[in-house]
Amino acid sequence: MVSDEELRTIVGITGNIICLFFLLSPVPTFVRIWKKGSVERYSAFPYLAALMSCLVWTLYSLPMVHPGSTLILTISASGVAIESIYIILFLIFSDNKKRLKVLLIVLLELFFTVLLATLALTNLVHTQKKIRSLIVGFVCVFFGVVLYCSPLAVVKLVISTKSVEYMPFFLSFASFMNSFLWTSYALIRFDPVVLVPNGLGTLFGLAQMILHAVYYKSTKQLIAERKGKEVNLPDVVLEVGEDQPKKIGAIAPEINGHDSEDQSSSTIITNYGLMISLPLADSHKTHYLD
Repeated sequence: MVSDEELRTIVGITGNIICLFFLLSPVPTFVRIWKKGSVERYSAFPYLAALMSCLVWTLYSLPMVHPGSTLILTISASGVAIESIYIILFLIFSDNKKRLKVLLIVLLELFFTVLLATLALTNLVHTQKKIRSLIVGFVCVFFGVVLYCSPLAVVKLVISTKSVEYMPFFLSFASFMNSFLWTSYALIRFDPVVLVPNGLGTLFGLAQMILHAVYYKSTKQLIAERKGKEVNLPDVVLEVGEDQPKKIGAIAPEINGHDSEDQSSSTIITNYGLMISLPLADSHKTHYLD
């Protein structure tokens, strides 16, 4: 029979795999940035928020702060490395103004993490062993709740449009499973710091699944109606002489200053369940807007 500790390890490993999926989900975004040589209107906020979260969770899961959290440590440390790469790429392809802003925020995050680590690992290390876990854990809960409350934005959008087009089912399901697994992990050997944010994430993930069930049919109808209204614009012909018409190509409308090929729908996705959707770019592209 599988012991509680073995079950907890299995659940934690599965949670690591799903969480890694979220960490790698912005890769197509940075492939696009690399090809274009610019971050365009992408925002660094989701990556900065994820980096901060990974930093505090890495600190929390250290053996001298909260023993027995190796699986949390592995995925959190991996998150720090992956998000750091994203931010470095963002800095490389940003303009000077945006680069300076991002760099200042990164420095503030590092300063806060060092301050928290100093407080937890030096002043209290010899006298209040349990307080170390409590202090760092409280910070983890705060950032976890903030990140997991973010899907409320997409829930509002879905209800107002009666469409789940901008809330991909696979990502909603993966978000739910990720939160559910880490909630189970926290319950097998009770850990309120892991339980609180992931318990909320489970509820928000379940809400997204219910919305998919409620608005599935209306989404199909709205997409079909929109496709039916699409009209192919004719080529424009400019007469250069009496018998020499010159074809100058099809009309390509611009919306909000962006080429038509960049207009459709956009899904903003951050790690650990943060999902915000906006109708701004092709549905297969992930955009983070300022």
